[in-house]
Amino acid sequence: MCGIVGYVGARQAGPILLEGLRRLEYRGYDSAGIAVQNGHAFAVRKLAGRVNVLAEALARLPLAGTSGIGHTRWATHGAPTERNAHPHVDCRGRVAVVHNGIIENADALRAALERSGHRFGTETDTEVLAHLIEAAPGTTLEERVATALAEVVGTYGIAVMSADEPAKIVVARHGSPVLLGIGEDEFFVASDASAVLAHTRSVVYLDDGDIAVLTADRYHVMDAQAHVQVREVSDIAWDLEAIELGRYPHFMLKEICEQPETVKSTLRGRLLFEEGTARLNGLNLSVEACAGISRIVIVACGTSWHAGLVGRHIIEELARLPVTVEYASEYRSRRQPAIPGTLTLAISQSGETADTLEAMRAAKASGSRVLGIVNVVGSTIAREADGGIYLHAGPEIGVASTKAFTSQIVALTLLALWLGRQRGLSLEMGQEIACQLARLPSHITRALALEPRVRAVAEAYAGRGSFLYLGRGVSFPVALEGALKLKEISYIHAEGYPAAEMKHGPIALIDTDMPVVFVAPRDDVYRKVLSNMQEVKARGGHVIAVTTEGRDDLGTLVDHRLSVPATAPLLSPVLTTIPLQLLAYHLAVVRGCDVDRPRNLAKSVTVE
Repeated sequence: MCGIVGYVGARQAGPILLEGLRRLEYRGYDSAGIAVQNGHAFAVRKLAGRVNVLAEALARLPLAGTSGIGHTRWATHGAPTERNAHPHVDCRGRVAVVHNGIIENADALRAALERSGHRFGTETDTEVLAHLIEAAPGTTLEERVATALAEVVGTYGIAVMSADEPAKIVVARHGSPVLLGIGEDEFFVASDASAVLAHTRSVVYLDDGDIAVLTADRYHVMDAQAHVQVREVSDIAWDLEAIELGRYPHFMLKEICEQPETVKSTLRGRLLFEEGTARLNGLNLSVEACAGISRIVIVACGTSWHAGLVGRHIIEELARLPVTVEYASEYRSRRQPAIPGTLTLAISQSGETADTLEAMRAAKASGSRVLGIVNVVGSTIAREADGGIYLHAGPEIGVASTKAFTSQIVALTLLALWLGRQRGLSLEMGQEIACQLARLPSHITRALALEPRVRAVAEAYAGRGSFLYLGRGVSFPVALEGALKLKEISYIHAEGYPAAEMKHGPIALIDTDMPVVFVAPRDDVYRKVLSNMQEVKARGGHVIAVTTEGRDDLGTLVDHRLSVPATAPLLSPVLTTIPLQLLAYHLAVVRGCDVDRPRNLAKSVTVE
């Protein structure tokens, strides 16, 4: 959600900033802009619209200079207009700021600044920062930034330049991610490592409260009291090819098709077949601590919440522990009781989801031990959790999460397997689950072969205005996830329900125009789902069944059958979700939607 990029060095900043902004487009945005410093002043170019339009404007009228900052904005305060786009400047045009986050006391600060003579030109909360820094005392830009931020309530990741101190960028973080890229005689700023990967693999992740100062020949990190802080330089594990489209028309399709490899990466080195368990060295959870767990709480948002619902079934079955799955945004706003033996799992692809991060902190404050299940090494959740599991799924660029979802389910299964074996799960059952996990990548490859059939279904139903997704047991979260994918990228209204709940209201929607997608693997509730299909057919609904391979006992009950390989019932969501991802993708393509950058959505939701 929003993106920051900055550069200071010997090269021309404009092309580097534009390249970085292109890498950040996947995060979601509605306007873009850059400010470039030429040694004695800086020039700003910004507009409402896409980065390619900004690039065209800069091609017509280039900005020369070797330092600069850029931004892609996802509107919160103020409409997505050129006036409200970042960077924002102060009254004299000597300070430029880009900002991710929300300044909660912006109205009060604005009123005070206006009373002292400051003039505002936008509706944004960010402009307040530029004027605060303009008015702040201090002999250096970093002193003024620290003084100004002391008055701010809210979240921010910011990059600031002053025309009075050429070739210097000051960066600060509180609640919104920002990192430094370390090059040779040049330095970078970004909200996401993808923006700097073309230039360096060495990054420094800033902690909350950090202020960093970058010049062409050095950088340092300090706290608000100007005490120098030591921050580890980390290496980005993935390469530039991972964030390129390659032969695919969209990142979403690329990431759907990468799932045999991403699931394999999540499993790599973690399965112990003879012992029937998993190796999870990052948990930092002793056998004694494991024995003391009496319940598990999962906090997450969106697709990660759906993965948590699947995880609840798996953990309760294998580890025999009660599991509660909470929306992080709701959990964080309630007083949490201090219940001994609670283990909290915070699930987030980015590791920066604001609501999940705050829920994790609330859990820790209540005395719970917290494990993070994240995809991004060095992310805030990864650093603040007591331990956790990295997905190793590689960068996910498409806004609609696909490969992260399946890897989250696999990671939760690994955790359930480890906990289960510590708590009495039989060796035979542990070995069976380990073997079934190892077979998943090849099963996913076979499921992906359904794409031509899924495309035909999408073409047949692209004109429908609403879909219903139904499933029972461990398949109900898959129905929820399938409906979410459809809403996210095709803008078709869709609802996910437990199949048995259909007759308690949603059945009123069933008619000859309603496609109903059933997630129906051949498990112990399969026969009950067949009865629900009969109810839909009796009312003229169209049935699309995602089931497992085997004898065809569906006959004329379904209009379309999409069969995935059979696996252990608990693991079926990894496979049944594949046709649903493909269905959402192809429906969006047929309808001419912007698959990778759906309207109003952001990849990483770092504001509340």
